[in-house]
Formats: sequence, structure tokens, C-alpha cells
Amino acid sequence: MGDDGREYRVEELAAEAGVPVRTLRYYQERRLLPAPRRQGRVALYNASHLGRLRLIGELLDRGYRLDGIEELLAAADEGRDVTELLGYEWAAATPWAERASTEIGAAELAAMFDGRLTPEIVAEAAELGYITVRDDERIVIHSPRLFDAAVQLARAGIPLRAILALSWELESAFDRMAFGFVQLVRGQLLDRPAGDPTPEELERLAELVGRLRPIARTVADEHFARAMDRRLTKDISEIRERIRPTRR
Repeated sequence: MGDDGREYRVEELAAEAGVPVRTLRYYQERRLLPAPRRQGRVALYNASHLGRLRLIGELLDRGYRLDGIEELLAAADEGRDVTELLGYEWAAATPWAERASTEIGAAELAAMFDGRLTPEIVAEAAELGYITVRDDERIVIHSPRLFDAAVQLARAGIPLRAILALSWELESAFDRMAFGFVQLVRGQLLDRPAGDPTPEELERLAELVGRLRPIARTVADEHFARAMDRRLTKDISEIRERIRPTRR
């Protein structure tokens, strides 16, 4: 039987795709993978499942989050071309976010946070997409710069729970900013802002996003700097009021 007709048990499919079995099962729970064929109690997967796993891995490498991947795959299952849907992102060669990753042992990670890590904190960091916990107890850190920032904040005395809570807020805030920027470009600079863009429009959008990349970064940086100036000015004023000696 050729490779196209081959069937895999769950452990074999996971090994072929290079993902942990628990990750495969998680994808299946989220319905990112079609249901396997059942032979008694044995679940059997085929080449389409392997291709789907490899596509998910490629999208994750490109910075997509699982909720976005879920939407894309749902569109693909409805008959739309995922390559077309991703055209403008794939055409923009330079990624926006840091793509370098590093690995660290679980014991070393715990030591860096002075033993304050808990399984719940690790799970939440994984849910945010900051880390991946491998079966061999190695931790993949997907953004070393964010990780270093978290270490410095923790060493300054800020609880990890508070750092993660802020991370959720920042993820949400920057998602809104990114959405607004893309919609601005698509709505103002494309010929047909309404409806699904054509492949030609997606290619043009890629060129526009790439060209406007430094402008977007400048705008985001300047707005954050201005917000920090306003917030710190107010905070300093409040502290002065608190420490001002009472006049007799």
C-alpha cells in the first residue's frame, strides 16, 4: 500500500507529524482535525490528517494563534482555498514578531523564577502562546525578549499572576490595534473593501502592509510612549499628594 493509502494509529501519526500525542488530541478536541476512522476501539488516521497537522504546524511557525487557524481551516472545509486566504500574509516575507525561539529545562526555568512557578502558571503561559511544554520536560520559549522581560519584572518583585494578567490585557489591546491597522489599509487603499478580497487584491495588500510596516511600528510606539507619559505624570502627582506634609 502506498503512502497515500497508509493509515496511522494516533502514536504513529504524532511521530510522523513531529508533535506530542497530547497536542494531537488537543487539536482533535478543538476540531482542527477531522474525526479518524474507527476500527473497533482503534482510531485510524490517514494522509489527510497528516497534511492537516503539517499545515497547522506551518501556520503556528508563521505566528498564527490557534483561534485564527481554526477559522482558516473551517473556511477550507467549506471549500475555500487556504493558500488564497493566506496569500497576503505569506507574500509579506518579513515577519512582524520575533520568530527566534529557545529551549530550557523545566528545573532551570523554575530556578529562574525562584521556585514561584506553579503548574497553573505554566499552563497559562502556554495558553498565551509564550511557551510550549514538551514531553521530555523541555520548555520551548517562543519569544525570548518577552521571556526576559517577564524574568526582570518577577525579579523586581511583581507576582507572576500579575504579569500574566497584564499579558492577557496587552494581547487583547494589540490585537485590536493590529485589526484596526489592517482594516484601515484594506478599507482605504483597496479598490473593493467590501467582501472577500481576490488573490490580486491580497497580493496588493501584502505589498501595502510591507511598505507601511515601519509607519505602523512608529505609530504604535509613539502612542504607547504618550500614554506612559500621561499615566506616569498622573501617578507622580498622586504620590506627591500622599507624601506632602500636612500643614499646621
